Amino acid sequence: MACVQVINILSLKLMKNNIALLLISLCLCVPVKAEIPQVSASELQSGRKHEKAVEMITHLIDVYHYRKKSLNDELSTQIFDNYFKSLDQNHSFFTQADIDEFEKYRDTLDEALERAELTAAFDIFKRYCGRIEERVEHALLIVDSDFDFDFSIAEEYQFDRRESEWAKDSKELNELWRKRVKNDYLSLLLAEKEESEIKETLKKRYSRLKTSTFQLDANDVFQTFINAYTTAIEPHTSYFSPRTSENFDISMRLSLEGIGAVLRAETDYTQVQKIVPGGPADLSQQLFAEDRIVGVGQNADGDIVDVIGWRLDDVVELIRGAKDTTVRLEILPKNTGHKGPNRIISIVRDKIKLEEQAAKSSIIDITDSAAKIGVIDVPTFYSDFAAQARGEKDYKSTSRDVRKLLSEMDKDGIDGIIIDLRSNGGGSLSEALEFTGLFIESGPIVQTKDTTGRIEINNDPDSGIAYAGPLAVLVDRNSASASEIFAGAIQDYRRGIIIGEPTFGKGTVQQIMDLNRFAGSNNNEHGRLKATIAQFFRISGGSNQHKGVVPDIVFPTAVTAKDHGERALDNALPWEKIKPARYISASAPVDSFERARQQFELRLKSNKLFNLLLEQQLLSQSASEKKSVSLLKEARSSEREELKLTQLTLQNEFRQAQGLAPLVEGEEADDDEDIEPIDVLLEEAAQILYDLISPTHSTAQL
Repeated sequence: MACVQVINILSLKLMKNNIALLLISLCLCVPVKAEIPQVSASELQSGRKHEKAVEMITHLIDVYHYRKKSLNDELSTQIFDNYFKSLDQNHSFFTQADIDEFEKYRDTLDEALERAELTAAFDIFKRYCGRIEERVEHALLIVDSDFDFDFSIAEEYQFDRRESEWAKDSKELNELWRKRVKNDYLSLLLAEKEESEIKETLKKRYSRLKTSTFQLDANDVFQTFINAYTTAIEPHTSYFSPRTSENFDISMRLSLEGIGAVLRAETDYTQVQKIVPGGPADLSQQLFAEDRIVGVGQNADGDIVDVIGWRLDDVVELIRGAKDTTVRLEILPKNTGHKGPNRIISIVRDKIKLEEQAAKSSIIDITDSAAKIGVIDVPTFYSDFAAQARGEKDYKSTSRDVRKLLSEMDKDGIDGIIIDLRSNGGGSLSEALEFTGLFIESGPIVQTKDTTGRIEINNDPDSGIAYAGPLAVLVDRNSASASEIFAGAIQDYRRGIIIGEPTFGKGTVQQIMDLNRFAGSNNNEHGRLKATIAQFFRISGGSNQHKGVVPDIVFPTAVTAKDHGERALDNALPWEKIKPARYISASAPVDSFERARQQFELRLKSNKLFNLLLEQQLLSQSASEKKSVSLLKEARSSEREELKLTQLTLQNEFRQAQGLAPLVEGEEADDDEDIEPIDVLLEEAAQILYDLISPTHSTAQL
């Protein structure tokens, strides 16, 4: 299924062959393809190519996968649950009676995979298609009838049913869908749509659900079922069907073009998971992680197409387009929950400029002192491998660019440096090693353990040090892979202080295996397998896997560690420890970081901007945790107005703290305002580093 395809591509953050993370732009520059014809039930059956692929996949996982997991009844149960979850994540189509009928397969899928027998997968999928058709027909029947919704009745619609029991029968599903249609109608009504427009929008929305489902072919079914198996092994292991493999190749070739957004399926919504540094979405400052896309329009005046309930790859197809063309997105901002209000933004598709992804420097002047703290923002660990292979001397890479920035900052007389790795999702392993080597003389940086248990120590490739002064590393929940390798090494060496949120916690290595090569086939009929083949360990012996890098000073935020990153993924590899490597840590006083933490906590009590930022995060977190909404029109309208007022109040408090005039309701910020927004977290990190290096605050020497 589509959501599996894209989400699994996202997990390719750091590979042994140094493939960079640039593929996450989702190649949003390919022309929209023609409508896919519907697939008949008779065509939904496995073929010899699928059976051959099963044989290869089970063998490769058994031999090469890092986690050794037997194909037995326990795994069969996980596959069974995963398959139903991937088909009906929100428990909106199947009934408990369906689940009970297919229980006969729960303990037999392991034997079926060993025999390359796929009958169960296709039987379940055909039932799914039937249930989709029933639900769509029921919803359209409600839409076609005269709307008689009474919005004065106090009832709730549960939009998030992922943890709910399956509906007992069709009667219970009918009631769930009555509330769903009522909620959809109310949402559009509150968005000031006319009844005729609401009716047309809902007809298209529900009809599209059936159309997109009936376009799935045998390869799509096979991919979904096999990924129910691979994710039962481990969440970053996945199968790419032939079509998904082709899209992967396109994304690698065209990874520097598009709007620069990573998308994922989240219940009925398409959610933005990440904004690519340097991409049009990033530069526009209009689209943000956790925003939900509910409509897509072409050009400046094209109609907005409602995409609620669409498959993820269908939404991506709408967003794709040629360079220099405009796409309009209707979004639910992340801090508004499912109640709205919506916003419409315009983004011009363009190339993701390498210079925008490159490391950049700035300087923060510490208030009431002559101290200057240098900041180097590193959005990703990049390297122009093609230029390097051609023998070009000035090819771009993270380590080369940062070495130049360090030299320039040295001339500016900076007192300390912050490496800003917030939202840095990783990239090249070789660059992570080179980059770490800029700040240590020599020694090991990370250890790699493969499926056989063999441990390889990756050392600093270049002796010498580019910067030996005071150092801080700023991280957040989205700092992953290569970022965690760097931050972990700096922390283990006590070379600098780590500040921010616990990081993502991805400490594994994936490799893509072309099944066609194993089958001796010249055409792409078998697809590919991406499998986890190794795990990274810190030089101190612990892994970044699952736990992530826990900062020396943790910023209080609204998001708890267990709700984000690797810790939130089902079946993720656990934290593990191996023997430490031999290394010599720096001589920073043991109590220096603790004193800095105490000073930070004392200062935090009076830091108005920091606490305002925390209030904003709490507002967003509260909205995201809701699983239901009221179907009382008056209550929904009041909630929307209260939310808008709260957001405006917080925005104005931020503006006033920065010397800007407050906005009135409905007023947009002036693009010509020449006051730069304050990066509260970065400013606080600079103050923490100053506490460590200033004699009046601390005698610590980093």
